Amino acid sequence: MTATTDEKPRVWQRARSCAPYVVPAALLFWAAAARVVARVGHAAPTLDDAYIHFQYARAFAEGHPLRYHAGDAASSGATSLLWPAVLAPFWLVGLRDTKIVWIAWALSFAALGALGYEVFQLTRRLTGPQVAAGAGAMVFASSGLVWSAASGMEVVPLAWMIARTLRVASEWAEALPAERTVRARRELVLLAVALPLLRPEGAVFSLFAGATLARFPRAAAGRERAHALPALFAPLAPPMIAWLMTGTARSSTTTVKLLVGNPYYPIGVLVDHVTSNVRVLVGTLLNGEVWSQEFLPAHLAPMWMGGLVAIVAMGVQRNARWRAAGVLLFALTMFVPCVYDTFLWNRLRYLWPFFPGWLVGAACAAELSSQMLAAIRLRWKLAAPVLAGAVSGALAMHLDFALTDAAESASGIDRQQAELGRWAKRTLPADARIGVNDTGAIAYFGERRTFDVVGLTTPDEARYWVAGAGSRLEHYEVLARTAPSRLPTHYIVYPEWMACDAVLGGFLNEAVVRDATILGGQSMRAFTADNARLGSGERPWSVAGAPLDALDVADLESEAAHGYALLGAADGEQIARAGEAPDARPVVDGGRTRRTKERFTLTVPASATALIARVEADVPARAHVSFDGAAASDLDVPADGWSEVRIELPSAVRAAARGRVDVGLTSEVPLTVFHYWVL
Repeated sequence: MTATTDEKPRVWQRARSCAPYVVPAALLFWAAAARVVARVGHAAPTLDDAYIHFQYARAFAEGHPLRYHAGDAASSGATSLLWPAVLAPFWLVGLRDTKIVWIAWALSFAALGALGYEVFQLTRRLTGPQVAAGAGAMVFASSGLVWSAASGMEVVPLAWMIARTLRVASEWAEALPAERTVRARRELVLLAVALPLLRPEGAVFSLFAGATLARFPRAAAGRERAHALPALFAPLAPPMIAWLMTGTARSSTTTVKLLVGNPYYPIGVLVDHVTSNVRVLVGTLLNGEVWSQEFLPAHLAPMWMGGLVAIVAMGVQRNARWRAAGVLLFALTMFVPCVYDTFLWNRLRYLWPFFPGWLVGAACAAELSSQMLAAIRLRWKLAAPVLAGAVSGALAMHLDFALTDAAESASGIDRQQAELGRWAKRTLPADARIGVNDTGAIAYFGERRTFDVVGLTTPDEARYWVAGAGSRLEHYEVLARTAPSRLPTHYIVYPEWMACDAVLGGFLNEAVVRDATILGGQSMRAFTADNARLGSGERPWSVAGAPLDALDVADLESEAAHGYALLGAADGEQIARAGEAPDARPVVDGGRTRRTKERFTLTVPASATALIARVEADVPARAHVSFDGAAASDLDVPADGWSEVRIELPSAVRAAARGRVDVGLTSEVPLTVFHYWVL
């Protein structure tokens, strides 16, 4: 059947309207893919985390969703539940190995084109069509968004979905009640439900969609506002799914990256760290310096910040306050990652989904500036599209460098993590369990079960990663006693990240890449696992016999049982120590460094006579020990490596035969503490 005379102009008109968004997205897709394939030899994402999504897509396709490997416990390492589910059908029909990268690219660059359209439509009411066209052009000129599209991650699809939600919500609010259609309402609810499933930060815009439906109902009476409830409750979906699948609503990613709930960040330290992150975001990143210099023009932070004011001004001027509020929320959500430990990972990928809000702000700033100039000379009103075009041009100056970096990053990932994954598949036995601290490509290409020491894809490991190397060592000792099959048989890690050499056995292989800054280190190495020394530090070497009670410092369960107080312990103040006892017996033990105060409780039966402490000091130190506030004695700690020192229990404590006593230790010189035993 051929098109009628009336249909042909309509199709041509639709093609012309889509061309400004389809053509640049397609050209950028071609440019990015061509550079990556020319550099790597095949399709490859720019981030190892993309392979985590591919592995979870495989899990969906194989019928064990959220289980990183078939037979493993469900994990919450997929920060995006929706993205792997979208990729899963393609994996199921045979687009596997590196072929799935093409699907991730195609979807991401299609989302980039759709994002350009949505930004244009979102800006149009605030600035007029000419300046809004400049905002749309900024999307394609933004190298951070283009790099993110090449990453194979959900970054650009999330940005598009946010922009679409805000545009639909704005048009809903601006329409008369009779003009608000059921179709638009359904789309808004669907977007609100999908957003937190695509990324947890999407929940912010689910609430905005819900607020829109509640504030602007189709009818004043009846149950119309009830349609807002699915959108308002949508943010609960990811934690509910996590709770049903894993038994905890807190995702492993949240445990690892979020400062809230991190034991080393009490409220005062937390506020200071978040404040520092905000300063870096505003004063460094938005100014095109250091970590953002390859993506953003230098010295434009005042313009970006001024754009926030311009959004409000244009919203008031154009009677589009709800639209302006949505765009402002879009931009300000970029500050949410400031509550992460750091947002500088992975070429700032946690920030780019919210950058389109700042692009709308730049367009509003261009329009507002032209109005001010028009007050001086009327013809200068035409400056608005010129200013918007200038911002687009300044952004586009970084495209070539970002595309080159995308190819170099993809090459680095392929030559290191992916290559070691392929090596593991060729070399390691089928029942191997590989300990990893980058869990994407090694699991995807290796097709071997992994033990994620960071805890993103292996349940219950995240808290030990956050606690530090000493706690990981102590945890592995517990697993060696209670569930040895859970421990790795091999490791493929950055040893300096692992910081637990005591469990690394014989060297097997390594992948050294010196020309890619996206990697966690230049050398990733493969080892056999060595668990023979685990548990060797459980008893004191200075005395014989079984202790009556023991506090194993850095063992999170032992610390909790003995009321061990962190007393200002900071991130990084842990150690997994390997050494020898005086009789040359190998000993490993986890401990906490830089301790000047200790407070905990121990069980002291009537037969107890002394306390043994395993400690270490860089210089000779003297510590003061008290029991229940009563003075005991001073403790001299030599500076010749770790040592075990004896503290006699006060006669009053022994006579009282109290079940538990408080032990306080204070020292002017920081100590590293490993163990306390009651004898």
